[in-house]
Amino acid sequence: MKRAAPQIRDVAAAAGVSHQTVSRVLNDSPNVRPDTRQQVLDAMERLQYRPNRAARALGLGRAKAVTVVTANTTLYGYAGVLQGVEEAGRLLGLTVGIRVVASDAAADVRNAVEYVGDPSCGNVVVVAFDPAGSGVLRAMPDGLPMVAATEAGGLPGVDRRMIFLDERQAAADATRHLLGLGHRTVHHVAIPSEVRDSARQGGWRAALESAGAAVPEVVPAGWDLRSAHRAGQALAADRAVTAILCGNDDTALAVRRALHEAGRDVPGDVSIVGFDDVPGAAFWTPALTTVRMDFVGLGRACVAALADDGEPVHLDPPSLVIRESTAPPRA
Repeated sequence: MKRAAPQIRDVAAAAGVSHQTVSRVLNDSPNVRPDTRQQVLDAMERLQYRPNRAARALGLGRAKAVTVVTANTTLYGYAGVLQGVEEAGRLLGLTVGIRVVASDAAADVRNAVEYVGDPSCGNVVVVAFDPAGSGVLRAMPDGLPMVAATEAGGLPGVDRRMIFLDERQAAADATRHLLGLGHRTVHHVAIPSEVRDSARQGGWRAALESAGAAVPEVVPAGWDLRSAHRAGQALAADRAVTAILCGNDDTALAVRRALHEAGRDVPGDVSIVGFDDVPGAAFWTPALTTVRMDFVGLGRACVAALADDGEPVHLDPPSLVIRESTAPPRA
């Protein structure tokens, strides 16, 4: 039986270093001590390791850079992915660039794809959390080294490397938390999604169905706070609403405001759970119960995937952080 070719993680284990250190050695990064560099080179020689195509590319012309294609640079999840890509790229000695795709219009998508087709852009990370990013992902030509950060499950019908966090399980955990407090059902204010039944919606719905609870109509909101506030106003007017799972923490902030304006206390009258765990969530009044999402880790994982050419990428799973905004319903 033919022995499998050694991978970058095998070299790391043999040298007693991290796989990021091996990548730095492959890319002649100055941020490696001479003795550590020699350690890694010796391990490569013993294992007869030959860098794979993506790892070799990181040390050659096109991939001296990584370019991120994204429709947004300020929303928490997008900014976290950008931070992770920048951190990982800097460690590898890569130039990191950003190309903003203005919309999902055909011309904007085409311009973004043509831009990153230039070899000076290097490898490409597409943030496909929205129609614009997903349009770019679908239009990317074969042969261009790239990876995409997507919603859980990836984008249907796309045969490219996609990395994501398991939002579905986290949404189910959040819904079960509210049901476990005694709420009869949980309403959901949803952020936009590229798929018909997003991972967050899917996890919420599955948890309700599994518990035999009623499944309310999804209340849609946009990425903007104003639309989330309108969704909150509609729910605040319904006195039967006692628990709300929000699509992200910005949405939870706007829904919380609408409940306050309607004279409904959180968590006394209505419990709220957010999603993402933005830095300020722990300092709200009340502190927000939310799902922690490692977007920075997702960005780092995208760069690691480009360097490792298909090796497994490990991400910390989303986790529910219970704070003050959830409580049992009033008797």
